[in-house]
Amino acid sequence: MTSEYYPYSKFTRVWISDPEDVWKAAEIVKDYKEGEPVLHLKLEDETPLEYPVGPKSNPLPFLRNPDILVGENDLTALSYLHEPAVLHNLKVRFLEPNHIYTYCGIVLVAINPYDQLDIYGEEVIRAYSGQNMGDMDPHIFAVAEEAYKQMARDERNQSIIVSGESGAGKTVSAKYAMRFFATVGGSANDTNVEEKVLASSPIMEAIGNAKTTRNDNSSRFGKYIQIGFSRHYNIIGANMRTYLLEKSRVVFQAEEERNYHIFYQLCASASLPEFKDLGLTSAEDFTFTSLGQNIFIEGVDDAEDFEKTREAFTLLGIKDVSQSSIFKVVASILHLGNIEICSERDGESCRVSRDDVHLQHFCRLLGVELPQMEHWLCHRKLVTASETYVKNMSSQQAANARDALAKHIYARMFDWIVEHINNMLHTSSKQHSFIGVLDIYGFETFEVNSFEQFCINYANEKLQQQFNSHVFKLEQAEYIKEQIPWTLIDFYDNQPCIDLIEARLGILDLLDEECKVPKGTDQNWAQKLYKQNSSSAHFQKPRMSNTSFIIIHFADKVEYQCEGFLEKNRDTVYEEQINILKASQFQLVADLFHEKSDTAPPPKSSRVNVRSAKPTPKTPNKEHRKTVGHQFRSSLQLLMETLNATTPHYVRCIKPNDNKEAFSFDSRRAVQQLRACGVLETIRISAAGYPSRWTYPDFFNRYRVLLKKSDMTTADKKLVCRNLLETLIKEADMFQFGKTKIFFRAGQVAYLEKLRADRFRSACIQIQKTVRGWLARVRYRKIRKSAVTLQRYGRGFLARRLAEFLRQSRAALVCQKQYRMVRDRRVYLRVRRAVVTIQAFTRGMFTRRIYREFLLHHKAMIIQRSVRGWLQRRKFRRARDAAITIQCGFRRVRAKRQLKQLKIEARSAEHLKKLNSGMENKIVQLQRKMDDQSQEFRAQRDQLVVVNTSLGTEVKLLHKQLEQVRQQGGANQIASLQEELAKLQEDLQGAAADRKRLEEEHGAEKTGLQLRVEELERENSLLKSEKEEMNQKILQLANTTQVDGGDASQREASLQTELDGERQRYQNLLKEFSRLEQRYENLKEEMSLSKFQQGHRRNPSNQSSLESDSNYTSISMSEVGDTEDAIQQLEDLGMEKAAMDISLFMKLQKRVRELETERKRLQANVDKMEELAKRTDTLQSSEPRSPTSEQENADLAYNNLKRQELESENKKLKNDLNDLRRSIAERASRSDSSNELQDSYNLLMSQLKSANEELDARKEEVLILRTQIVSAAQLRENNQRIEENKVPELNNSNEPLDKDEALKAYHGLCESKKLLEAQLQTQLRQHKDELDALHTQIELQRDDIEKKTELLNFTAGLSPEAQVEFSIGQEITRLTNDNLDLKEMVEKLEKNERKLKKQLRIYMKKVQEFEASQAAVESSRSRPELTRQVTVQRKEKDFEGMLEYHKEDEALLIKTLVTDIRPSTVSATVPCLPAYILFMCIRHADYINDDSKVEALLTATINAVKKVLKKNNEDFEMTSFWLANTSRLLHCLKQYSGDEAFMTQNTSKQNEHCLKNFDLAEYRQVLSDLSIQIYQQLIKVAEATIQPMIVSAMLESESIPSLAGVKPMGYRHRSSSMDTDAGGPASYTLQALIRQLGQFHAVMQEHGLDPEITGQVVRQLFHCINAVTLNNLLLRKDVCSWSTGMQLRYNTSQMEEWLRANNLYQSKAAATLEPVIQAAQLLQVKKKTTQDAEAICSLCTALSTQQIVKILNLYTPLNEFEERVTVSFIRNIQNRPQQRSDPQQLLMDTKHTFPVLFPYTPSALSLETLHIPPSLCLDFLNRV
Repeated sequence: MTSEYYPYSKFTRVWISDPEDVWKAAEIVKDYKEGEPVLHLKLEDETPLEYPVGPKSNPLPFLRNPDILVGENDLTALSYLHEPAVLHNLKVRFLEPNHIYTYCGIVLVAINPYDQLDIYGEEVIRAYSGQNMGDMDPHIFAVAEEAYKQMARDERNQSIIVSGESGAGKTVSAKYAMRFFATVGGSANDTNVEEKVLASSPIMEAIGNAKTTRNDNSSRFGKYIQIGFSRHYNIIGANMRTYLLEKSRVVFQAEEERNYHIFYQLCASASLPEFKDLGLTSAEDFTFTSLGQNIFIEGVDDAEDFEKTREAFTLLGIKDVSQSSIFKVVASILHLGNIEICSERDGESCRVSRDDVHLQHFCRLLGVELPQMEHWLCHRKLVTASETYVKNMSSQQAANARDALAKHIYARMFDWIVEHINNMLHTSSKQHSFIGVLDIYGFETFEVNSFEQFCINYANEKLQQQFNSHVFKLEQAEYIKEQIPWTLIDFYDNQPCIDLIEARLGILDLLDEECKVPKGTDQNWAQKLYKQNSSSAHFQKPRMSNTSFIIIHFADKVEYQCEGFLEKNRDTVYEEQINILKASQFQLVADLFHEKSDTAPPPKSSRVNVRSAKPTPKTPNKEHRKTVGHQFRSSLQLLMETLNATTPHYVRCIKPNDNKEAFSFDSRRAVQQLRACGVLETIRISAAGYPSRWTYPDFFNRYRVLLKKSDMTTADKKLVCRNLLETLIKEADMFQFGKTKIFFRAGQVAYLEKLRADRFRSACIQIQKTVRGWLARVRYRKIRKSAVTLQRYGRGFLARRLAEFLRQSRAALVCQKQYRMVRDRRVYLRVRRAVVTIQAFTRGMFTRRIYREFLLHHKAMIIQRSVRGWLQRRKFRRARDAAITIQCGFRRVRAKRQLKQLKIEARSAEHLKKLNSGMENKIVQLQRKMDDQSQEFRAQRDQLVVVNTSLGTEVKLLHKQLEQVRQQGGANQIASLQEELAKLQEDLQGAAADRKRLEEEHGAEKTGLQLRVEELERENSLLKSEKEEMNQKILQLANTTQVDGGDASQREASLQTELDGERQRYQNLLKEFSRLEQRYENLKEEMSLSKFQQGHRRNPSNQSSLESDSNYTSISMSEVGDTEDAIQQLEDLGMEKAAMDISLFMKLQKRVRELETERKRLQANVDKMEELAKRTDTLQSSEPRSPTSEQENADLAYNNLKRQELESENKKLKNDLNDLRRSIAERASRSDSSNELQDSYNLLMSQLKSANEELDARKEEVLILRTQIVSAAQLRENNQRIEENKVPELNNSNEPLDKDEALKAYHGLCESKKLLEAQLQTQLRQHKDELDALHTQIELQRDDIEKKTELLNFTAGLSPEAQVEFSIGQEITRLTNDNLDLKEMVEKLEKNERKLKKQLRIYMKKVQEFEASQAAVESSRSRPELTRQVTVQRKEKDFEGMLEYHKEDEALLIKTLVTDIRPSTVSATVPCLPAYILFMCIRHADYINDDSKVEALLTATINAVKKVLKKNNEDFEMTSFWLANTSRLLHCLKQYSGDEAFMTQNTSKQNEHCLKNFDLAEYRQVLSDLSIQIYQQLIKVAEATIQPMIVSAMLESESIPSLAGVKPMGYRHRSSSMDTDAGGPASYTLQALIRQLGQFHAVMQEHGLDPEITGQVVRQLFHCINAVTLNNLLLRKDVCSWSTGMQLRYNTSQMEEWLRANNLYQSKAAATLEPVIQAAQLLQVKKKTTQDAEAICSLCTALSTQQIVKILNLYTPLNEFEERVTVSFIRNIQNRPQQRSDPQQLLMDTKHTFPVLFPYTPSALSLETLHIPPSLCLDFLNRV
C-alpha cells in the first residue's frame, strides 16, 4: 500500500512561504512526479500558482495536517511537525476558541490576549489541583500543579522558567503561578506567608517595572523567586534574587517611554499631607520623568497604584518610618536630576548655584551637608602614588557624574528593598524543598542595541542551552523507558556562542581588560574584538561601521553599538560623593552605602548552596571593584547551578502583535518569537525522532476499522496492532513498538488517518446506496397510495356536490314562501302602529292641558300659605326676643347672688360633702382619723404644756446660772458660745444645700417621668397607626384573596428561597465553627507536643478539648424555642401567616422583656424614694414645708395617674389588635379547609395569647409599683405635715391648731378628689370601650343581616330542590364552624388543665420530697431498712420506659454507649438503640428532678460523640451511625418534650412518657448544631471517596462499547508526576461509581437514618458528581465530542435509574444533574443555522452563556465527516439577548453545599417495649 501512496498527489494540501503571512495554504491540483521542476498549486482564493521546485534551492513545500488534528492542545500531537503547522495551530486556537495556552511537549506556550479572561479564579485552581498534566486543557495552573506534584513525589526542588520578550506577559504568568502555590500550599499556621509572597509583586512592579514602547508594564530586571515549603508541603517562606536592573532608565528614557513607576506614583500623590515636605510637583516638572514626553499610561491611575504599593509595604512589615525614608530617597533622585550645572568661561570647570532649590531639597531629604555636595558635584579627586589632587570637571563630566550618582542611589535603594522583602519572607523553620519561579527577560533586538541587550541575550543563550539539554534528555529517557532503539539526535548546540562571550579572551574578558586601562575607549575595545574574534563563526564585523559588532545568536543576528559599553560596565561613581552620603544624618541613607562582604552565607533553610546574586565590593577602591559584566556573569552562573539542581518547567510567552490589540495575531511577530524562545527547536528535536505516540489500546480503538475479520482471531491487542502495522506500512523504520506505546515517524499518522477516512468513505457510500434505494421504494408506495386515495375522495366529492344542489333548490322554494309572508305582515303591522301612535299623542295633549290648569291653582295656594306663615313667625320672634332680654337681666342678678353665696359656701366642709356625695364614706373615715389625730394632738399638747412648764422653770434656772456664769466666766465662754452658734449656722446652711439638692433630684425625676409619659403617648400613637395598618391589610387581604392565587405561590417560593439561604448561612457558620474548633484542637496538640516531648501524658478527663460545649445553661425556659422547632412550625402553619404572626409574637416577647426591665427600674425608684423620704424627714424637722414641694408632689401624683390612663389606653389598643388577629384567623379558617393548618394556626394564636397575658401581668405589676410610689410620696407628705405641726408648738407659735388641721384635711381631700377623678375617668373610658364594642357588635349584626338578606334573595330565585340543597349546605357550614370553635375551646381548656396538672405535680413532688426528707431525718437512726423496702416495691412496678443509673456510672455509660460502641454491635437490634437508651436515662433524671444529672449526661454525650467523630473522621459508616443516633435523640427530645406541636402523632402511652420538669429546648439546639456538623463531615467523607471516581466513570469509561473514538493526545498521560509503576492512573467504571453510591445508601438505611436526610445526602453527592463532571468537560478538549455526549447521556440516565430503583427520585437529586444532561445534549444537537442557535438557547437553560460558548469552542470532531462549530455560529450564540441571570464564573462550585434540614420524624416505638441486649454490658442500668 505504501508503494502506491505518494504524499504530493492531487488534492493534497501544502504550505508555501509568503512575505506577509509568513506561510500560506495551497492545494495541489496535479499529481507531482519526482524530478518535475514545477508544482501546480491552487491558493485558497482559487488563484492558480506554479511553484518552482529544486533539489537544493527550493525544496518541496511542507504538507498540511488533516483538519481533525488542527487546534490540538499539544503541538507534538500533530502528524506533520514543522514551523507552518505550529504557527497555524497556535493561530487557530488563539483566534477561534480564544485559547491562549498550548502545550509543546514539556513547554507551555502562552500568548498574551491583551484582555481580561475569567480563567484564573479559585474554582479553576481547585479544578486543576490534583490533576495530571495533559489531562486538562493547557493552563499555567497545570504547569504549577505539575511542579508541585513532582516536588511532593520525587522530593526534588523544582523551577518554573518564564521567558519571553517585553510585553509577552511574563510577569503575569509568574504572578499566577505564585498565586496557585499560595492557594494550594497555604501556610499551615496563621502567619499568612502566601499573602506576603503575593504582596511582594506590587512593590517589585513599582520599583522595577516601567512603560516601554512594547509594554506598559515591562519588567526591567530579572528575578528568581524561591518559594520554600515544609515537610508537609505548606509555604513557610520565600526568597528573591534579582538580575541586571536597567539603571540607565533612571536618567534616560526614549520617546513614549517612562521611568520606573514609583516616580510617577509618588508625584501623583505629592498633594497628600504626609508628602508635603518632599517638595514634589507634577512629573512633567522633573527631568528624569519627562524625557519620554508622555507621563501617563492609558487606563492606569498612578495615585491608586501608589496606595496599593504602600499597603504592600505595610503587609510585609516595613514600618512607616522606613517607608517615609524610601520615598525621600526617591524624591531626592528627582531633585538631583533637576540640579542645574553651569559651565564656566574656560569650559574646563563648572559650578552649581548654592541657591538652587532642587539642591537644597536633595541635601535636606538625604540629610547631607549642602556645601560639600555642591563642591563635589563639580570636582573630583585624583590619587597618585605620592599626592592627591582635586580636579575641576567640565559641565558634561559633572552631568555624567550626577547621572551616575542618581543611578547608583536608585540601585542601592532597589537592593535594600529586595533585601528587606527577603528578610520579611524568611522563616526560621527548616525548609524541606522549594519551587523557584524565574521571570527573566527574553531575547531582545532593537534598532540600537547596547550593553543591556548584550547581557540579556547572553543570559538567554545560557538558558537556551539548558533548555535544549533538558529536552534532549527527556526524549532519550522516553526511548530508553520504552526499550526502542534510538540514534543520537543532532540538536543545535550554542556552546560556541557562549564561549565567544564568556571564555578566556572572550567579549567580556576584553571588555573588563579595557575598563582597567586608564584611558580605555569604546573604539579601542572594538578594535580588540575584531582582532581577537574574527575567526569565530558567531562573530561578524559590520561593513559600514568600526564601532559595532555582530553576534549570531541562536535566535537571530544582532548588531551591538560599542558606544557606552565601557562606561556601563565600569558603573563609575566618585568616591567623594558616596562618602558624603555615608555621613548622612539619616540612618537608612547611611546604611544604603555601607560596604558589604563579597559573599554572604546561605540561608539555613535552603538545601542548595546559593550565594548572593549581586556581590558588592569589599573596599571602596574602584580598582578592586568588580565590573557589571563580571557581576552579571557570576550571578548567571549561580542561577544556572540552581536550575541544574532542580527539575525545570518551561513557560514561553508570546506577544501576538505590537499594537496591544485584544485577540489580534500577527504571524510575522509570532514566528520571530517562536524561533527565539526555542519552541521550534523543541519541535525539531521531536520531529527528528518519533513524534507521534499511541498506546496500544488507543491505537486499536482508533484504527480497528482497518482490520479484517480474520485479523481478530487473537485477543492480544499488541499482536493485532503489530500485524496491522506490518500490513499497512511496509517501511520498518517508520514505526517502532515500545513496551506500552507505538512510536511513529512524522507523517505516518496522517497516512493512517487517510486510510481510515477512505474506509469510512466507502462504508458510507454503501450505506447511502442502500438507504437511498429503500427511501425510493418507500416514496413510490406513498405516491401510489396517495393517488388511490385522491380518486376515492374525488368521486365522493362529486356525489356530495349533486346532493347538495338538490337540497339547496328545495330550500330556495321554502325561503321564498316564508319571505313573502313576512313582507306582507310587516306592512300591516306598520299601518297599525301608526294609527295607535296618532291616538296616543292626541289623548296626551288633552290630558296635559287639564294638568297645567290644576298646577297653576296649586302654586297660588302655596304662595299664600308661605306669606302668611312668614308674617306670623316674624311677629313671634319679636315677642320672644323681648322676653329673652328680660329673662337674661333677671338671671344675671340672681346668678351674681348665687355666685357670692357659693364662694362663701366653698370654704365650708359641708359643701364638699354635697359635691362629693360618693365620697361620704371616705370623708367619714378621714374625719375619724382627724378626730383620732386631734385627740392625740390634744394629749400631746397637754404633755407639751407640762413640758413647757418644766422647761420654763429650767429656763429660769438657766438664766440665773447664766448670770452667774457671765459674772464669773467672762469673755471666754462668750467666744465659745459664738463659735458654737457659727457651727450651728453652718449646719443650717448645709441642710439648706441638701434640701436644694433633693429638690433638684426631685425635679429631674419629674422630668424623667414626663419623658416616660411622652414615650407612652408616642407608643399609643404607634399602636393606633398599627391598628389602622392592620385594618388596611385586612381589606387588602379580602380584596386580593382570589386575585393573588398565583402571586401567593411565588411569594411562598421566594420565602422558601430566603429560608434556605438563612439555613445555609447558619450551617456555613456551623461549618466554620467546627473548622476553627478543629484548628484549636490541633494547636493544643502542637503545644502539648512542644511542651512534653520526652513522654506521653494524658490530659485530665474533665479537660476535654470540647469543654466549651458544657457551658450551656442546665435547665431554662426558652423564649422562642430551638431553630428546628421554629422551622417545623413554619412549615405546618404556612409561610405568609407564620411570617406575620411569629414576627408579632417576637415583638410581644421583646415588649415583655422591656416591661420586666421597667418593673425592676421602678422597684429601684421605690427604694430610692423611701430612702429619700427618711432623709427628708430628718432634714425638714427643723424647718416648715414650703408650698412649692407640696405642689410638686401633687404634680407627681397627677403624672402617675395620667400614665396609668395611657397604659389603660395602650391595653385597649392591644385588645383591638387581638380582635384583628382573631378576625384574620377566622378568614384564614374560612379560606383554607385544611384542619392541620388551622390547628397549627390556633396553636400559634394560643402562644400569642399567653404572651399577651404575660404582658398584662407585667403591666399590672408596673401599675402596682407606680401606686406604691404615689403612696410613698403621700406618706412622706403626711410625715412632713406632722413635723410642721410639731415645730410651731415647740417654737411657741401663736397660730391656732384648728387652722393647720383644716389645711391638712383640705390637701388630703384635694388628693383624694384627684384620685376619684382618675377612677371616674377610667370608668368613663371603660364605658366608652364597652359602648364601642357594642357598636362593633351592632355593625357585625348588620353585616350578618345583610348577608342573610342577600342569601334570602339568592335562595328566592332558586328552584325548591336547589333551595333545599343550598339550605342544607349552609347549615352544614354553620355546624362545621361551630364545631371548630368548640374544638378550639376544648383544646384551650385541655391545655389549661395540663398546665394546672403539671404545676400541681410539681408542687406535690416538692411536698413529697419535703415530707420524705423530714421522715428520713426522723427515721434514719431508728429504722434504716425502710429505704430498702421502698426500692423493692418500686422494682415490682411496671416498666415505665426509664433507666436509672448512679452518678459514678456516668463515665462507664458514655464509654459503653458512645466511645467503644461499633455499628456492627447493634446491627441486629432496633436502629438508633444508643439514642433511645440515652433518652431513657434522661427521662429518669427528669423524673427525679435532678437538673445536674441531666446537664452532665447531655454534655458528656455531646463531647463524647465529637471525640468519636474526630477519631473516625474518614469512616463513613461510623459517621452515618452517629448522624442517625444524634438525629434520633433530637427527635426524642422533641417528641417527649410536652409541646403540643410535637405530640400530634403520639400515642396515649407516649404522651404519658413526656418530660415532667425540664424544658430542654437549648439542648435541642445544641444537638441540632451537632447533627449539622456530623452531616457536613459525612458529606466530606463521601465526596472524598467518590471524587477520584467521577471523571473516569462519567467521561472516560466506555459505557457503550465501540462508541468512543480516540484521537492522538500528544503528551496526555505523559505527566512525569504520574505513578507509572502502578500501571498509570486508576480507572473506574460507571458501575463502580453506582456500586459505591449503593453502599453509602445501604449503610444509611441500615443505621436507621431518616429517609429525608438520606435524600439530602444523595442530592449533595449528585451535585458533586455534576460539578466535577461539568468542570472537567469545560476544561478538556478531548472529551467535547459527539460520542462523549452520547456516553454522558447514557451515564446520567443510569444514575437517574438508580435513583428510581432506590425511591430517591423525589429528593431533588436528579435535578442537580440537569447541567450535565444539557451539556451532553449540546454536544449532540445540530450546530449550524440560526434555528439551531435558538434551539440551543431554549434547551440549555441550566447552563450559562459563557459555559455554552466554552463547550462549543472545545467541540472537537473525532472523524473527518464531522464538522467543526463555526466562529459565526458561536458569535450568534454570544450576541443573543439572554433573559437569564448568568453567574460570573465559568466553572461550577464543587464546594457548594445545600442547606440541610432535619424534619421532625417521631418514633412509633414505645419506650417500655424496648429490649436492651446483654451484649452491650449495661447491667448497671436499672429499669424503672
